[in-house]
This record gives sequence, structure tokens and C-alpha cells, in this order.
Amino acid sequence: MEFFCYHRDRRDSLALREELREAHWSYMDGYAAVMIARGPTFGQDGRTPTGSLHILDLPDPTAARAFAFDEPNYQAGAYRDVLLRRWRNTLGRTMWDFPGGRDGGNRYLVLGLGTGPAADLTAPADRHDLIAYGPLLSDDGTTWLGTAALVRAADPDEARAVLTAARYAEIEVHDWAFGRSPVLNGSSDGHRRGDPRPARIASGTAGRQAPGTGAPQRPGERM
Repeated sequence: MEFFCYHRDRRDSLALREELREAHWSYMDGYAAVMIARGPTFGQDGRTPTGSLHILDLPDPTAARAFAFDEPNYQAGAYRDVLLRRWRNTLGRTMWDFPGGRDGGNRYLVLGLGTGPAADLTAPADRHDLIAYGPLLSDDGTTWLGTAALVRAADPDEARAVLTAARYAEIEVHDWAFGRSPVLNGSSDGHRRGDPRPARIASGTAGRQAPGTGAPQRPGERM
């Protein structure tokens, strides 16, 4: 059972987020085995974090709420709100399986808040730049509430076009970056290797190089 969780930052919370960086990462390490996608969103300057996205496979809505509301930044008041919805993994893969890899091109979170009859229940067949895609649903999975997609695109307008605009009350497009691949039991490819206990992911600081890019990493990029 998959869930979409988007914590939105409170204004001027960056210092608190930095203070809680290790606690946040340690908390997420505990969910590495069930992570489908993760990563921060950024403001118009491309550097200021505005939120933290996680998509996970969890047993039920109770477990999803525990994940969302026990998170250290949420408990400390760094977030202004959280959007938590059941989600359906229509691509049947994690973001780390995206053929385009984690580097190259712009990446966006496209969030369509639905109204009326369900729309866009399946991924567009002609869009090969989809990293993750699926409908947002009620807890029991029967009511369509919108669509959430991660997409590689030239610009926000191209990203927005992945959804049928007329079928939504609102469509948000956020600058987004890949989070780090979960590392389990010392595996370098991010997949489970027998032991279900997640291995500790090496810590880092803002401004270090993004893995494999040679480019400075934006604040919070490992979320």
C-alpha cells in the first residue's frame, strides 16, 4: 500500500532544518527498505528548501500517519503542514529505477489537486520522462483526490503538461531534486541484501558535491 507524503516548510525554518539534519536522516534510514521516492523541493531561487517529499510502501494509513507525524522536523515545528495521501505506483518501480538516472535535466514535482470525476489514472504512454506517477486517493483507496508525479522536463510548463489541466482545481509545480538512494546492508545499488535492517547512510553537509555530478549539492538535497 503506497503513500505520498509532502511536508511543506514553515517560513524561515532553514536554520532549524539544518540543526535537525542528522535526526531527519537517521529517521529516514529506518524506512529505507520501503522508500519509493524521496527528495527536497526548492523555491524560485533553486536553492532554498521549501519542502520534503517521500513516497513509501507501508502497511496501512496508521503506519503512514506515524511516519508523517513522528518525523523530527515535524515534531520540532519546522513544517507548516503536511499532505499525506494514499497513492498508487502506476509505473511499478522506484525512482532509482528511472532509466534517465538521477542527473541531467530539470526535475519537478507536479501535484494536481483533483475535483470531480477521476482523471489521469494511468501514466501517459508517450511520456518517457516520468520518474514516478500515480493518483492520490482516500485512505480506503476508493475516492480520487488528484495526481502526483515526478518528472524530468525542460521547464515548469512542460512538467505541468503531464496532467490534464481542466480536470484539476489546482496544479502545483515544484523544483525538485533526487534524494539519495537508500543503502541497505552495505549494498552499493540501493537494494536489500538479506538483512532487513537499514544500514547507516553516510552523513554530509550542505555544499558538498552531489554524488556523481561534481556540482555543489543544494541545501537539504539528501532528504
